[in-house]
Amino acid sequence: MSAQLDQLTAQAANDPDTLETQEWLEALEAVIENEGPERAHYLMERLVDLARRRGAHIPFSSNTAYVNTIPAHLEQHCPGNLEFEERLRSWMRWNAMAMVVKANRVDGDLGGHISSFASLANMLGIGFNHFWHAPTEDHGGDLLYIQGHSSPGIYARAYLEGRLTEDQLLNFRREVDGKGLSSYPHPKLMPKFWQFPTVSMGLGPLMAIYQARFLKYLHARSIADTGNRKVWVFCGDGEMDEPESMGAIGMAARERLDNLVMVVNCNLQRLDGPVRGNGKIIQELEADFRGAGWNVIKVIWGPGWDELLAKDKNGILQRVMMETVDGEYQNYKAKDGAYVRKNFFGKHPDLLKMVANMTDDDIWRLTRGGHDPHKIYAAFKLAQENKGTPTVLLVKTVKGFGMGKSGEARNTAHQTKKLDDEAIREMRDRFAIPIPDDQLADIPFFKPAADAPEMIYLHERRKALGGYLPQRRPQADETLVVPPLTAFQNVLDATAEGREISTTQSFVRIISTLLRDPSLGQRIVPILVDESRTFGMEGLFRQIGIFNQQGQLYEPVDKDQVMYYREDKAGQILQEGINEAGGMSSWIAAATSYSSNNRVMIPFYTFYSMFGMQRIGDLVWAAGDMRARGFLMGGTAGRTTLNGEGLQHEDGHSHVFAATVPNCMPYDPTFAHEVAVIVHDGLRRMVTNQEDVFYYITLMNENYSMPGLRQGTEEGILKGMYLLQEGPAEAKQRVQLIGSGTILRESIFAAELLMNDWGIAADVWSAPSLTMVARDGVDCERWNLVNPTAAPRVPYLTQLLAGTSGPIVSTTDYVRQFSDQIRAFVPKGRSFTTLGTDGFGRSDSRVKLREFFEVNRYYVTVAALKALADDGIVALSTVAEAVAKYNLDPNKPNPVTQ
Repeated sequence: MSAQLDQLTAQAANDPDTLETQEWLEALEAVIENEGPERAHYLMERLVDLARRRGAHIPFSSNTAYVNTIPAHLEQHCPGNLEFEERLRSWMRWNAMAMVVKANRVDGDLGGHISSFASLANMLGIGFNHFWHAPTEDHGGDLLYIQGHSSPGIYARAYLEGRLTEDQLLNFRREVDGKGLSSYPHPKLMPKFWQFPTVSMGLGPLMAIYQARFLKYLHARSIADTGNRKVWVFCGDGEMDEPESMGAIGMAARERLDNLVMVVNCNLQRLDGPVRGNGKIIQELEADFRGAGWNVIKVIWGPGWDELLAKDKNGILQRVMMETVDGEYQNYKAKDGAYVRKNFFGKHPDLLKMVANMTDDDIWRLTRGGHDPHKIYAAFKLAQENKGTPTVLLVKTVKGFGMGKSGEARNTAHQTKKLDDEAIREMRDRFAIPIPDDQLADIPFFKPAADAPEMIYLHERRKALGGYLPQRRPQADETLVVPPLTAFQNVLDATAEGREISTTQSFVRIISTLLRDPSLGQRIVPILVDESRTFGMEGLFRQIGIFNQQGQLYEPVDKDQVMYYREDKAGQILQEGINEAGGMSSWIAAATSYSSNNRVMIPFYTFYSMFGMQRIGDLVWAAGDMRARGFLMGGTAGRTTLNGEGLQHEDGHSHVFAATVPNCMPYDPTFAHEVAVIVHDGLRRMVTNQEDVFYYITLMNENYSMPGLRQGTEEGILKGMYLLQEGPAEAKQRVQLIGSGTILRESIFAAELLMNDWGIAADVWSAPSLTMVARDGVDCERWNLVNPTAAPRVPYLTQLLAGTSGPIVSTTDYVRQFSDQIRAFVPKGRSFTTLGTDGFGRSDSRVKLREFFEVNRYYVTVAALKALADDGIVALSTVAEAVAKYNLDPNKPNPVTQ
């Protein structure tokens, strides 16, 4: 390192014309002083551009010096009472620590985090006291994505505000009895407090970007005035390694999201060690964000460094700052002032001279910028006032600030949840917490009297900003009218003779009807990920337009066509391109708009089902946590319906994933009328009743005739199963065939084969949701378990099949586990066989795929005969005869293992 610095010094000393260099530098200083930095920047860009055009090789760099973006003389100082704010922060630090430590002294397995809030406390304090507006009549409210591991600090603040009780703090991470606090931000568990779940790292930054864009969407479409609102998202520097954290920063710049502020807490540590021990994460992120078009503000050094930097006439200090790697910076804060003097300032003799009159304690008190209220305020203010681009603040802090030797800047800081008595005493003294020695062992919470000047100030600051945060609106204030089911008559009726359509086409008709509805039309949000034409939805392009803040600056290549590609400043479609994570994030923003914006929006996100639950399952789970309300439309669903596409495109398991999300209502309808009944039910529950559920509906692109709605089956459709057709009453033997999605039709055809070829009647059951059937059964099981003396509840499936006879065969286009979830509720003594599409997909025709996976009409027929044979109703030779008759290959490899 020393040799490298000597080389840099030598380069400066070898300047061939120091006088000319000085003249250029003085000229630049004069421009900055008299005309401002913007003019200086313009001139420098012109000079660089000229040099490049004349053949000079000037490599691009998106980095600036390793110093604060805002020079000290341009800082806007915090206008608040900093004495009060510092004491309030200290009390919050103490109470956050006490909450975690007390919980783990009682039960050491609860866990919790202290160090993240310790590094964030100043930033959060400045934001809450001076920037973040709560919802009021004239302000929709700022949206806060709080760094998940800092939740104890947020609880500590709410406790001082009187929003949480001491009993709740004592029950941190004890939620089962209904009076505790969730480990992290979870709207599902604290529906009036937390807005956004953020601890699944990477999702917070991604969702925040699309949330900011959705605010622009609402404003452009005159649905809500969001012009004065900001989205603030806090994340850690280690979290930025998640692909989702950085994946949409280009979109944020392209969409000019100046309502977005991302604050990266750069404490230089991941959960277990340094983020970039051999590098500089702040410089790396600066290059990434600045290169993407963001406004970048670095807050690196506290005020004590300003004087030293002012003395740094030859730039040696700045060069040392730049060349020192993050692993070293972490070490400095884990040691002491003497260590910093020797190992940092000792890198150059001129630096040792610079600090010769400073004591080791003085050197130790040279803080990082993230712990100084004025530096933070100045950066927040600049971010708030920035126009035209999103802003990222790269703020350098110390992980575990104030935790002393127990955790400050150490690799173990994140896992620290227990402090010994000495560490607690040290923290008490460092932050001047007025708790006497004889009470320290109990680690009591500290809350001053309500009339203490600091407490009065705390409430005054929030009153000036409209109220307390975080807060969540559980219900929207507005009421929208849902049309009757008959509004979808064009898909409720049977198709005309010779006419065939797909459930995807049926859905397009449904959404077209909704777009014309006077109450709901403007609240429909179609979200697409670049497969619009596959789903037959391209007609919406011209009809309602694609949202783009710039409108359409070009003439589309298909302008001469009826369904041309039209972008519009007030467009209604959100076209996300080839981007499932972005589409889902937009859907979440719209599906939670009732809470975030007091505007009920109805998003329909349509995607290949294979690239839904599987690819963005973590976002789906987050949507459940956020109490999202909307429709996820899994197109071309099932392992055999999307013929020709092959292994990675064929979905045989999305419904298994969907079944795991408790507030997701999954359906796999076969017919157009089923789709209409399910969508209408979703509108009733989510819009009229404002229930916190969302719907996953799979759609097929296979065309066939639709039988139309038979009155009285609506309830069965929604419960998940109903009798579609009965076999001939005169037959002596009978089986029950259950099917869903496109494979239900194979069961229908199998019923014909069973009757025509073998004289066996088959009742055919449509199962639009085996998951809803299974949930009903589980609910009855649980009731009977805990109410043993009460009249037992009978599962819906058991009731349906109780009056029937014969074995049961359930066939779907999904893995067998999908059908197996209802096995426990089949009437006792009845055999139950499942056929499914376990294994990898293949490219081929639908006919060949269903033969390969053994779910076609012939395998359904043979499975029914085998079940009858196992029950002693028919001979095994009959099964063998059927295998031969239908040319089934007994030696064909099992598709499960292929």
